[in-house]
Parts: sequence; C-alpha cells; structure tokens
Amino acid sequence: MEGMNSDHPLLVATKVRKIYRTGSVAVTALDDLDLVVRHGELVAVMGPSGSGKTTLLNCLSGLDDIDGGRVEIDGHDLFAMPDAARTEHRARTMGFVFQSFNLIPVFSAVENVELPLLLVGTRPREARRRALATLERVGLAHRVEHRPSELSGGEQQRVTIARALVGRPAIVWADEPTGNLDSAMATQVMDLLCDLNRDEGQTIVLVTHDSAIGARVPRLIRMRDGRLVDDVRQAVADRAVERDVTLG
Repeated sequence: MEGMNSDHPLLVATKVRKIYRTGSVAVTALDDLDLVVRHGELVAVMGPSGSGKTTLLNCLSGLDDIDGGRVEIDGHDLFAMPDAARTEHRARTMGFVFQSFNLIPVFSAVENVELPLLLVGTRPREARRRALATLERVGLAHRVEHRPSELSGGEQQRVTIARALVGRPAIVWADEPTGNLDSAMATQVMDLLCDLNRDEGQTIVLVTHDSAIGARVPRLIRMRDGRLVDDVRQAVADRAVERDVTLG
C-alpha cells in the first residue's frame, strides 16, 4: 500500500463487458458494467449463482481478459498493458484470497507466504522476515513451520490472507473467502478481514453468497445478469463493541 495516492479512486471500471462463447452460443457475463472503489474501502459483492460475481472479480483484477471497456487500478489501464506487464503489475499491487486456499502442500506456512515476494525478486532474508511478521499479524506466529495438512481450515485461510497481504498490495480480492469454513471459522476469518480494513486501511473487494457477511461490510453491491443492480452504503457496528455487550 506504500506510495498509493488516495486523492483519486483506486479502481475505476468503465463499461466493462465480458462475453463467454461456446460454438454459436454467446453469454454476456458482464454487461457494460461501471464501478468505482476508493482507497480503504471494504466492499462485498453478492448475487445469485450465475450473476457474474466471480467473473467481475477476475476481470477487474486482470486474471481474465475483457471484451470491452476499461479497467484502471491506481491510474494504470490494465488492459492497455502487454500480458507480461499486466502479470507483473498484478503481482506487485494485488493480493488474492481464494475459497480453495490454493496453498502449496509441501511448503510450510511461512514458505507459502514468502513465495510471492521471492517471485518478484525480494531477497530471501527480507522475504522471510516479512512473511513471519505477516503471519504474526494474522495470529499464526505459533504455526509458521506447519504444512497446510497440519492446519485447520480457518488456519489455512489465514495463511492465504497472509500470503495476499505480504506484498503490501493496493487491493485484496477475495472470492468466497469463507465458503469452505464452518460458521465459527468463517466468523473469525471475516473478523480478520474487517480488522485489516479498519486498522490498516486495506482495500478489500470480496465476493460472497453469505448474507451474514454482506451485513458486516460498509458497502454492499448486488449483481444480477452481469449488471450492478444495487450499491448500498450501510452502517456497520464495531465488532469489539458487539463483543463487549455480549460479554457484559
């Protein structure tokens, strides 16, 4: 997040169009979609299956190509870049949290977290230092040498979040980050994401089908048939206050 200019929006998507073609059949997944996300926002995207939620995330992050429109991240037009430059830009400015974790099974937690830094040329000693510090930030300082198979689902997702954060990204994209977790672990992971947004100003855009998660974010976007049909800013009670009331 270093060096980011908060005077202009972080993400500006204009008339973004995505069409999937199979033979003679064409399905419009994103239909001239516009979206602006400012620095420090926590945004949830909800909608029925097939509404375009994951396609939105993949296209706005540059993982998938688009068929029309423009996507700018911190002033850089993603699809004006050559593929190699876009890949490097994504590695340096974005973090990703996936439902399936996507951790390397033979790597320890700290090795999984430091890998993105090593891939962009960070010196090994510095990569290890930052990986350990980030794992401590997500509450896993005591599990750094454990492999994914030795961690609970919630702990694996925390490793995934640490991996997304270690490069100090401008934006974190999270696709159903609690989808493979039970309700207790899902709450813990969402607590962590909310804390990172509130305490550190981390910009996060997450896709979810869970209305309980949607109720916890300051901005909730609803999609249908590849379009944004609702964009609501909502008051969200502080988790710590809620906990104090429950305990008190």
